Amino acid sequence: MNFEKAKVHEIVTPGEALRMIRELQGLSQNDLSQLTHMNQSNISAIENGSRQMGRERAIILARALHVHPAVLLFPDFDMADVA
Repeated sequence: MNFEKAKVHEIVTPGEALRMIRELQGLSQNDLSQLTHMNQSNISAIENGSRQMGRERAIILARALHVHPAVLLFPDFDMADVA
């Protein structure tokens, strides 16, 4: 079987990636707040782009969401742009 590589339809920010992954897992901001011990207002600020995620927060959030931190920090990364 031959598969066609998925096409990027829209650029996604780290905050948008966080929101999408959180929602796909059926978590509210309050749920994620409890899992990470981060204030819900900080999670909201990251998701709406008024606060940067940063490496340390990405690690904490990624552990709670069971994803690699790079998924949150670099949601639009394409290896073809590097190689």
